[in-house]
Amino acid sequence: MTDLNPSFLGRLSIAFGTFFTCLGDAAFAARVKQLRDGPAPAAAPVQEAPAPAPVRPAPAPAPVLKEASPEAALQLLGLLQRDARLIDFIEEDIARYSDADIGAAARLVHEGCRTVLREHFTIRPVREEAEGSRVTLPDGFDATAIRLTGNVVGKPPFQGSISHRGWKVAEVRLPKLAESHDARVVAPAEVEL
Repeated sequence: MTDLNPSFLGRLSIAFGTFFTCLGDAAFAARVKQLRDGPAPAAAPVQEAPAPAPVRPAPAPAPVLKEASPEAALQLLGLLQRDARLIDFIEEDIARYSDADIGAAARLVHEGCRTVLREHFTIRPVREEAEGSRVTLPDGFDATAIRLTGNVVGKPPFQGSISHRGWKVAEVRLPKLAESHDARVVAPAEVEL
């Protein structure tokens, strides 16, 4: 049921709402004027044009998620273990070792990891410019290849400095696996006889 005798605050709210609506809607303002002036003498009724439906952009389709193959990830992990002893290094409790010992081990792991990456992947920088170079990113730049950092406000074009060139894989050369190969075994147990 509509309150035909609103309170002072209710009337104040109606007045402000009506004021701003009249400023933005000429048809509404004409109806308010007609209400204030009283009914017009036998004039044809003013037919109000239907309000246009609000234009809403079509919802973006949901992204299609690709399922990653665990075999390739496990194969890479196995290669990093075989050539760089990466899992052994990560799983080792290094608290009891000196910084010099850890540094020497890290040098060997680094060298092995680098060998695996270079043998099985062609890796290129996302941006060819040197780090520190000033660049302009136009509207429509690839946001999956370039991450904006710092004070990101407004819309493209953006101007900034390259703090990291990024990396992308241009080619993958993982060995083919036999059907019977269990990729979950990234390093077999060793038994010395």
